[in-house]
Amino acid sequence: MARPDKAAAVAEVADKFRDSNAAMLTEYRGLTVAQLKELRRSLSGNATYAVVKNTLTSIAAKEAGIDAFEADLKGPSAIAFVTGDPVEAAKGLRDFAKANPALVIKGGVLDGKPLTAAEVTKLADLESREVLLAKTVGAMKAKLYQAAYAFTAKPAQAARVIDALRQKQESEAAAA
Repeated sequence: MARPDKAAAVAEVADKFRDSNAAMLTEYRGLTVAQLKELRRSLSGNATYAVVKNTLTSIAAKEAGIDAFEADLKGPSAIAFVTGDPVEAAKGLRDFAKANPALVIKGGVLDGKPLTAAEVTKLADLESREVLLAKTVGAMKAKLYQAAYAFTAKPAQAARVIDALRQKQESEAAAA
């Protein structure tokens, strides 16, 4: 029989898994409390960073329908529960791990699909959602301009040819 405090902790972590659109598992061995505070501050707005107990997290992940963390829950673990933009959260973790090599990204889950540490890094290398949308709109606008040019090019070319023929006939008539 589980103790009530552990059951409550499992329920809380399971709710965090359900409420987040992504979760990233890290190992924080060797980080100081001040560094963990700095990491939490850098992730605020997009994610919450929580130190977790491996056994309770394993149970909570199974309750939430996530089995991606089973093999990686060894050693001191912490999870970034992402409620905002997953790309921004991955960038925050990647940048912090570059500055503090003691932070190791073990893997993650994005929309129910498991991610390896390399895939989390690839996610961090993506441009932000706003930049990707702007590039898409720019490409669409360029295609519209190309279509408009294609529709007007032939009539304009025909008008130039007709004008050239008219000038040629006028010059031939004046010469004759």
